[in-house]
Amino acid sequence: MELVQEAPFRFRIERRPPMRVPGVVFASRDLIAEDQALQQVVNVATLPGIVEASYGMPDLHWGYGFPIGGVAATDVRAGGVVSPGGVGFDISCGVRLLAADLQREELAPRLTRLMDILDATIPRGAGPGGVWKLSGRAQLDELLRKGARYAVEQGHGVARDLERCEDQGAVADADPDQVGDRAIKRGLGQVGSLGSGNHFLEVQAVEQVYDEKVAAAFGLRLGQVCVMIHCGSRGLGHQICTDHVRVMDKAMRRYGISVPDRQLACAPVESPEGRAYLGAMAAAANYSRANRQLLAEATRRAFQKVTGARLDLVYDVSHNLAKLERHDGRLLCVHRKGATRALPPHHPDLPPDLAPFGQPVLIPGTMGTASYVLAGVPDGKAFHSTCHGAGRTQSRHQAARMVSGRELRDRLEAQGIAVRGSSLRGLSEEAPTAYKDIDAVIAASTGAGLCRAVARLVPLGVVKG
Repeated sequence: MELVQEAPFRFRIERRPPMRVPGVVFASRDLIAEDQALQQVVNVATLPGIVEASYGMPDLHWGYGFPIGGVAATDVRAGGVVSPGGVGFDISCGVRLLAADLQREELAPRLTRLMDILDATIPRGAGPGGVWKLSGRAQLDELLRKGARYAVEQGHGVARDLERCEDQGAVADADPDQVGDRAIKRGLGQVGSLGSGNHFLEVQAVEQVYDEKVAAAFGLRLGQVCVMIHCGSRGLGHQICTDHVRVMDKAMRRYGISVPDRQLACAPVESPEGRAYLGAMAAAANYSRANRQLLAEATRRAFQKVTGARLDLVYDVSHNLAKLERHDGRLLCVHRKGATRALPPHHPDLPPDLAPFGQPVLIPGTMGTASYVLAGVPDGKAFHSTCHGAGRTQSRHQAARMVSGRELRDRLEAQGIAVRGSSLRGLSEEAPTAYKDIDAVIAASTGAGLCRAVARLVPLGVVKG
């Protein structure tokens, strides 16, 4: 597959039938994804109604249907489609960052006790278990409609949390009636839980500030203790994706749609199948927002008990979602899978106190490496999108063969990082060597004009799913 370099950190795959648009990959030469992921960029370019280009972010790697790190927008009024593969199984998986009124050196003598309490109180792993026990389907439906807003109404947070959350804590037009019984059953017992895989709760410190004015507006300062939470919609979101892929796979022939990969199953946004998926997807997104809200509250209680410090929300943003947005006068369905929305300064969706600076963009690194806070920029590319993390280079099975969980834990502890994992196997699967270099990914993202760097955070302790 020929990649033509158009500019620093920007490569083009020329359009050829049946592609409807070209492919564009933002990356350095060292970060160019494997052929499978590039082929998926090409496959996405065949979707009905796609506009501008099929985009790949610097952390691009192979995924289900869409590559992870893929962005694509379809024109709703021109028969544009929505594809569950363009969102993924962990609907609205995202990142929440909280900032403490506490400096790194103040936490140091109490870090071990804090990590022990978090280890005991944060539910994680593949099965059921959450910090909020819902009474039944009726209460879950309320949560699916109202997301983090419902959690705050029930006393799990403060009003300011919603001001600093994407969509003010809830995606509109959620339709719990489109969520199947199996998804409901899976979701009832997991509200307020990390899950497994690459999900984590990490205690961090601000190691470097690149823009003091923007960092201050976000509530960040050098040496400050922060908490980053990375998780999503758990079994409920996974089941919703499974159910609606099956429905769309059967419906495509009826709409005359042909795709090169069945994992790209899709339907017109304005079709019954398209609307049903978007309603269920929004419900899962609201579950995810509430999930992170509950975990944030559990963390606040732990911090209060150990340090007396307050935790304020910096921002909460998703990186697996399809959203209806207006760009250049057109209503588009923008798929971001493993990609983060990065709104520019003065965008109407930003809260007034953040509007002059652009949206906070939260980019987690791999276990034991740095994470970043970025900001949206004027004239942002790819429908105001950027990367979402480091991006895998090895499968979990490959990573587990390279290092044992015990060895990895000992290495991290020797670096001064307190590790609390639910299993040694889970630790080895998420070894830093299984991922791209997060610093290189950020350099490519900022160099391509997708965003700008605000601060770099380093881990002090990690609770792993």
